Amino acid sequence: MNPATLRIATRKSALALWQAEHVATLLRTTHPGLTVELVPMSTRGDEILDQPLATIGGKGLFLKELEVAMLEGRADLAVHSLKDVPAQLEPGFALPAILPRADAADAFVSNHYDDLAALPHGARVGTSSLRRQAQLRALRPDLVLLDLRGNVGTRLGKLDAGAYDAIVLACAGLERLDLAARIRSRLAAPDWLPAPGQAAIAIEAREGQPGVLALLAALDDADTRLTVSAERAMNQALGGSCTVPVGAWCMLGEHGLHLRGLVGDAAGGRLLRAEASGPSNQAIALGRQVAAELLAQGAAEFLGL
Repeated sequence: MNPATLRIATRKSALALWQAEHVATLLRTTHPGLTVELVPMSTRGDEILDQPLATIGGKGLFLKELEVAMLEGRADLAVHSLKDVPAQLEPGFALPAILPRADAADAFVSNHYDDLAALPHGARVGTSSLRRQAQLRALRPDLVLLDLRGNVGTRLGKLDAGAYDAIVLACAGLERLDLAARIRSRLAAPDWLPAPGQAAIAIEAREGQPGVLALLAALDDADTRLTVSAERAMNQALGGSCTVPVGAWCMLGEHGLHLRGLVGDAAGGRLLRAEASGPSNQAIALGRQVAAELLAQGAAEFLGL
């Protein structure tokens, strides 16, 4: 028996609410007559803004309260940015749907400079992502990298107030909030790698709810699931944390999958890279293969393994 109403647990940020409402609209369209409600809530990741995520528990902090709401029956599903979802879910949870991926590139955002190369020596760049810091240091070791937390609007406000010369955000988040005009240039593959799963929206639900899972699975995009599965398998084989400097980008072509992976040293800017191709039905194995190549190059030194 399919439920008549679905309740979506979501964070309260503008981007999280946009993503939740996007899923709600897709569900209403796909299942006429279904009632979908949003259940906004705050998470520890949203509340602790004076410390880098890497030091307070990682991006999993954005999920915990939403998962508790599902366990307590206050919500039926949760909507996340897939890059915030740990490689290993908590027991009893599944990802029945991953939506088609948007632009996975990072965005160089500045009020005075067109791109990374145009920044003057010693310019201040805001990002709390260790992955972004590692790639920035590799390209421009002269830059001063400063922590930057908060939602998209808060981060842009700090840039506009003069606290930074430039900041790095995700293109997809800016585009979803109708802020694409703030993107001065794209930092994109193959030279610059995004976070595993970046720009894909994931729907999480409890296992053992066949009616709910069936409704959600109708939204799943098979091609996106393939590519992000390879990226997430690579990340999991490297320790599975959202707080380590790992980048991944997988493409699906007529000959199968091609995965690029990166592990970086956020402090020194040294980057290790590996890539491999494989059949589309071997996404997990491909991710593990690239991870093994990175570990063979010495990636464990940067990952704390």
